[in-house]
Amino acid sequence: MRYGFIGLGELGGHLAANLVQAGYEVAVHDRDPNRAARHCALGARWADSPAAAARGANAVITCLPSPSASRAALSGEDGALSTLAHGGTWIEMSTMGREEILTIAALAAEHGIETLEAPVTGGVHRAANGDITVLVGGAMPAYERHHPALQAMGGQIFYMGPLGNAALIKVITNMLAFIHLVAAGEALMLAKRGGLDLAQAFHAIKASSGNSFVHETESQLILSGSYNVGFTMDLALKDLAFAMTFGRKLGVPLDLASKTLLAFVRAREAYGGSAWSTMVVKLLEDELGTELRAPGFPETLA
Repeated sequence: MRYGFIGLGELGGHLAANLVQAGYEVAVHDRDPNRAARHCALGARWADSPAAAARGANAVITCLPSPSASRAALSGEDGALSTLAHGGTWIEMSTMGREEILTIAALAAEHGIETLEAPVTGGVHRAANGDITVLVGGAMPAYERHHPALQAMGGQIFYMGPLGNAALIKVITNMLAFIHLVAAGEALMLAKRGGLDLAQAFHAIKASSGNSFVHETESQLILSGSYNVGFTMDLALKDLAFAMTFGRKLGVPLDLASKTLLAFVRAREAYGGSAWSTMVVKLLEDELGTELRAPGFPETLA
């Protein structure tokens, strides 16, 4: 199986490298050619356009920051759909809403291309380790055909059913992560203002019923002061907007998610859209003039 991979950012770069290291023939493309250096060193082929990445491939994978970016990579004279062979597969690995994935999948179908959605969750550090969770939606035969490649890029794989289902569960997981992040910041601030040793408080929470995956990981980046989670404020707001759309369409009041969304809006206004999403906790630090720092915590997640 030959793959084209488009989008070598914080997340996609690791996924593509895992695929190359697993022995697959991969053509890579990114708007920034410098991002492809390590992939080419591993044996990937550089493609100067999405069309070139898809030429001769069985499937093209996109991992891009927005649905509009994915649509742009697929369509037009230089788009992947112009060269991907009839009967090929488009695999979308970034986060989209259900309507977005179905709309672009219909465009792909006009070219005889099947669609799989395979968004990932668990953090950039787990993508680097080849241990990130993959959530898959689409036709079972296509899933089975590309399962080995998905396994090469990730860890646990969950087949969620028809196209659009993976979009929903991915948005749910991200919504929970952002809620947990804001809650973790408030918990650490209570500990700090209450005179507790923050390092000891971190470990106590980690060993308690109040623990979460976000506390285990992102709280460490808050305590080190780096906030470097590899995921931006703009991306967080995009995903929270998808969650709110699902809530409206499915008639589910998302009170906590709504308050979390407002916190991220304020954080983007304060620190910019390219700031790390973990800096939403810095809002509370700045408001109270109290830093949440403790020695011995990493600047990035291993």
